[in-house]
Amino acid sequence: MKYLLLDVSGTILYKPVLFDKIIEVLNDFGCSVNKKTLQYNHKLLSETIKFPDRTDETFYEYFNSELLFSLGIVPNDSILKALFKACSYLPWEKFTDTSALNEINVPIGILSNFNTTLEEKLNQFFGPLFKDVFVSETIGMSKPSIEFYQYALDKIGIEPNEIVYVGDSFKLDYKPAVELGITTFVIDRDGFYPKNDCIIESLFELTKK
Repeated sequence: MKYLLLDVSGTILYKPVLFDKIIEVLNDFGCSVNKKTLQYNHKLLSETIKFPDRTDETFYEYFNSELLFSLGIVPNDSILKALFKACSYLPWEKFTDTSALNEINVPIGILSNFNTTLEEKLNQFFGPLFKDVFVSETIGMSKPSIEFYQYALDKIGIEPNEIVYVGDSFKLDYKPAVELGITTFVIDRDGFYPKNDCIIESLFELTKK
């Protein structure tokens, strides 16, 4: 490995109180949901529904409607507005295993579907750790577009097989990166997927690659 490339949301940053907030709202409406089931269904929907660079209430009305249907709950305006109010602008946090990045002695870059606020967030949590930050809103391309990955490869200037890429999605991260010859891993901290050679459960596993 001569270069490490990382996804952001679900890979190095997350919103730790999101699912607790959703459960609180559902409880207020008389709906009881298992947290693990909620997380799993949310994950599956995130694989199939494309998130815009900048989300808004209209998008989350759609996404949360699909989430509720998947949980056996029929959505209505009241519950959708309550979910949006409770879950908007929740704080980001870095995963604890991101401390492993300090042990990796190669340049590290970011490739993310995100808006222009990303670099500020990364500096807040990691300081000047990342050599390159490729952001979909800035570049005008987004995952799973092969062109987005190729753009990053051209800028990095290192052969694909000498780059390790880590994301949390088989659709958005794994498939396009592998098609370009990048060594790719999917991080699965929650054990949602069957174990195989492309799955890692912690970023600390990268220190042994």
